[in-house]
Amino acid sequence: MSVPVLAALGVAENGQKCLLQLRLAVSEAAVTWGAVVTDLQQRGLAAPLLLVVDGNGGLKNALKQWDGVRIQRCTTHKLENLKTHCPQHARAEMKRDYDRIIYADDGLAARAAYDAFVKKWSTLCPAVATSLQEAGLELLTFYEFPKETWKSIRTTNTIENLNREFRRRTKTQASFSTEAAALTVLYGLVAFGQIQLRKIDGHTTLPSFLEKEWKNVA
Repeated sequence: MSVPVLAALGVAENGQKCLLQLRLAVSEAAVTWGAVVTDLQQRGLAAPLLLVVDGNGGLKNALKQWDGVRIQRCTTHKLENLKTHCPQHARAEMKRDYDRIIYADDGLAARAAYDAFVKKWSTLCPAVATSLQEAGLELLTFYEFPKETWKSIRTTNTIENLNREFRRRTKTQASFSTEAAALTVLYGLVAFGQIQLRKIDGHTTLPSFLEKEWKNVA
């Protein structure tokens, strides 16, 4: 029997990625993701400055427990969603328009590209425009952060890579006797350096950025 592994990664002030939570679950429903968030809160984790997530409905609902936190929707997941709604012959053009949003020089240019995308594709293929609007401006949250960090914080690639490594390194394992045994193996891969989590791009810009954020909060 295979079950989902829910994982949460954090980024320390020095830019180092950290494994915060691993949990086996029967599904990725709101109640199971909610338990992850509650556990992190009970362990003393304050509301993050930014949450980078995919479009999972259960996770989206669970994150309401962190009222007002900024959310970045994974730009890679959204592109894949758009492709499923776009005719094959139009996908290259659609991707060019989408890239103008995601690889803009700044947030203002990205918002202009976003609006142009919606206007154009509402006519060419309404399902594509609707899919983009489902994520809304949460696709553009990363523009509020230092430019050097954009590559690291606009996708959930780090989580995807971690899950890929988990699958690769456990595929020869017939089964685990208990849930604890499975989690111990997975956690050990990170704790003992067999899977290494590096610092995010642009981590040297974080101290000055965080200082400004804390002043704004104060």
